[in-house]
Amino acid sequence: MYDTFKELGIAPEILKAVEDMGFEEPSPIQKAAIPIALTGKDLIGQAQTGTGKTAAFGIPILERIDTSKPGPQAVVLSPTRELAIQSAEEINHLAQYLPIHALPIYGGQDIERQFKALRKHPNIIVATPGRLMDHMKRGTIDLSHVQVLVLDEGDEMVDMGFIDDIRTILAGIPEERQTMFFSATMPEPIRQLAETFLKDPELVKIKAATVTIDLIEQEYIELPDRQKFDALCRLLDMQDPELAIVFVRTKRRCDEVTEALKKRGYMAEGLHGDLSQQKRDTVVRQFKEGTIDILVATDVAARGLDISGVTHVYNFDMPQDPEIYVHRVGRTGRAGKTGLAVTFVISREMGQLRDIERVIRRRIKRRSVPTLSEVIEGNQKAAIESLSDTAQGGGLEEYRESAEDLLNDVDSVSLVAAAIKLLTKQPDVTPVKITEEMPNFRRRKGAPRRHFDGDRPRRRRNSEGGCRFEGKRQRRFDSHSGQPRQNNGKNIHESNFKPYFREN
Repeated sequence: MYDTFKELGIAPEILKAVEDMGFEEPSPIQKAAIPIALTGKDLIGQAQTGTGKTAAFGIPILERIDTSKPGPQAVVLSPTRELAIQSAEEINHLAQYLPIHALPIYGGQDIERQFKALRKHPNIIVATPGRLMDHMKRGTIDLSHVQVLVLDEGDEMVDMGFIDDIRTILAGIPEERQTMFFSATMPEPIRQLAETFLKDPELVKIKAATVTIDLIEQEYIELPDRQKFDALCRLLDMQDPELAIVFVRTKRRCDEVTEALKKRGYMAEGLHGDLSQQKRDTVVRQFKEGTIDILVATDVAARGLDISGVTHVYNFDMPQDPEIYVHRVGRTGRAGKTGLAVTFVISREMGQLRDIERVIRRRIKRRSVPTLSEVIEGNQKAAIESLSDTAQGGGLEEYRESAEDLLNDVDSVSLVAAAIKLLTKQPDVTPVKITEEMPNFRRRKGAPRRHFDGDRPRRRRNSEGGCRFEGKRQRRFDSHSGQPRQNNGKNIHESNFKPYFREN
């Protein structure tokens, strides 16, 4: 099994892009699928949403593109416009150092814009079935040079009634091609499609994470990337962890967060893949011995660490997939002990959080960013507890004479208040610089995102138990004839759009 992207043998330009995106280690589906896909063989990949499937087929596609030839050489079919847009964005991020472009085309977008974009001969098309068929019928897209076809979220395609459209599209693309199907489940229609259109496919099946993390209290905070560091410092001040691991996405961020924590007076060290073995051993030893109490680490560096006593895990950056989340959070709450895990989430990453909740079968509690007054109040409580514990612990004989002298000059309440003030840690707001990084957002899988493709209406249940339609206006008219427009050869009648409500 391959442990790094470099071991997969992919192009240096793609490796650089992967590093920029913060992926140090391939996810399980990427480790299994990319080597097979690079050989040109047909592939069926079965894995849950949010496990990195886009890169699993996006990287092999980029390796296959011949930039000397214009026009689409790869087509990715997506069930929704949201997924088409996001998949195209991720592929374009992977191709940022290559002269390759992925174009999303989907229903609801101005078709004239799509005509103009297609005339620029993009190398990769990421499309919803309805709009792709529209272009095929109009003759505005040339698929005669397509070498790779990917069906993404196959089970969603089945649920949304796209099987016949997919058959039509597959039949209209050259037979001499590589075909890859990716799906969380394998319903019978997908199996039949695979038998018809795939040639001796390799099956890659990735099991969902099954690690139990029931003893761990889990929370998330939704906030912009630029506010993460101050939020982390406030949590550290309030919660005062014995041993904490802060997980970050990239080596650069690991270095920056570590230095910023040190600048604000925390005992922290960083751990990432570029450290020498000697430095790595030193950092791990310091953490185990308690010389430092905060370890800032990337996922690759933290792999295989055997450290007990971790009380808190902070996901400074969202993990790449749910399984990584489970492994991160599982660093605390070991040996029957409880632990706390807090995840920072950028608004565009909320879909990933929902994927994680489905995998762990548990809701993660939302909390707000602690205010400065809350931090100070928490620090005062900690100071009072420390003072009380010390008073009850004994061994104060050599300090009594000094205390009595002080009480002759200062009343006891003022003296205790002064002690609490001295012991209360004040929030450190020393300016630091943390470079903002692009979030690894993925669209959420579930009913609320089921928009229709092109002119195909999709119903969604509303809060009152009924349904409503999403997307385009209910009825469109031809600007010349004044008659309802044609929808794949059928008139759009008002009766097709009457909302349905259940009877109580």
